[in-house]
Amino acid sequence: MPETAPPAGASTSQEAEIISALGTRAIVLVGMMGAGKSTIGRRLSARLHLPFLDADTEIEAAAGMSIPDIFESHGEPHFRDGEARVIARLLDGGPAVIATGGGAFMRDETRCRIRDRAVSIWLKADADTILKRVKRRADRPLLQTADPAATIARLVEEREPAYQDADLTVWSRDVPHEKIVDECIDALHARLCGERTRQPSSAVRATP
Repeated sequence: MPETAPPAGASTSQEAEIISALGTRAIVLVGMMGAGKSTIGRRLSARLHLPFLDADTEIEAAAGMSIPDIFESHGEPHFRDGEARVIARLLDGGPAVIATGGGAFMRDETRCRIRDRAVSIWLKADADTILKRVKRRADRPLLQTADPAATIARLVEEREPAYQDADLTVWSRDVPHEKIVDECIDALHARLCGERTRQPSSAVRATP
């Protein structure tokens, strides 16, 4: 029986090498709200044949309420404590692609767990792109302010030093999603397997 051709854009040997080198680790996407962590994460997980886990969805399931309701009822510190516990549990579950909330990587203990149990990718987006993507959504508690643009600029400034601790950085911008996924695959392969099969892109870099 003839073999089925891989889908366009796929490099099955490259992806198989990533999975082999990954071992028991997860792939964790970090970055600001609106950076595309869930959108890219789902596509990346499909390419690698790994489960996709959205930390925010898992937090809501564990709490039995939405994230905006958690913020309103219990405050951000309570939410962050629950977020850290959920991410720790997800990391213990073996190989998967995990999308985290924008503030998760700010907590030292979570960064350490991710460093020990995963390969992290910072999906980096500029403030204008983030604002354009999130301004129509009402489910972002930290943006319920008089000036969302100023809030985003402040959060980017506060969080980027922590995001820079991620193993890899891929620019999230307005290009087809599969292009970003390809760049994530290339960056993972270079990091885990020590070689790159496509030409280096200015949109991808390994964090020192």
